[in-house]
Amino acid sequence: MTDYENSIRAMIDLFGRDYQFALSTDKNNIPSSRYVDTYFDGESFYVVTYGLSKKAAEIADNPNVSLCCSRMHAFSGKAYNIGHPLIPENAGIRSALTKAFEPWYFKHNNEADENMCYIRIDPTAGFFHKDGTGYKIDFTEKTVKTFPFTFDTVLTEES
Repeated sequence: MTDYENSIRAMIDLFGRDYQFALSTDKNNIPSSRYVDTYFDGESFYVVTYGLSKKAAEIADNPNVSLCCSRMHAFSGKAYNIGHPLIPENAGIRSALTKAFEPWYFKHNNEADENMCYIRIDPTAGFFHKDGTGYKIDFTEKTVKTFPFTFDTVLTEES
């Protein structure tokens, strides 16, 4: 197995579940960030949202996005509205998302609403760490640089 394939396995271990990231979009060179629940399937990150939301509108205008979190995992990529959960093309990812987001998926989403949609984020580059190893990954070239990495940032919470 290649280093790139090993890094994708590590990503699935970390992000192949309900994982919160700050999603940053851009409109007229003004950035906008919000926390979203994501799921990584081995190729892309997925977000469940509303087609008339600010993030969906900004993605339609400019697909360049970034994801980051307090644990220093960060990715950049292209985002696409792939449509309503019930269209046939989304059957496979819908199954994975309803399972990953099971505690809240049907409580917070109305699949009868025609504006509900999925956003697919195809990462192009990123950094993450797992088990003492840092990964700087280029998804376009399918290459990765690995190095020893200790996450020693002190996380603080507002009181």
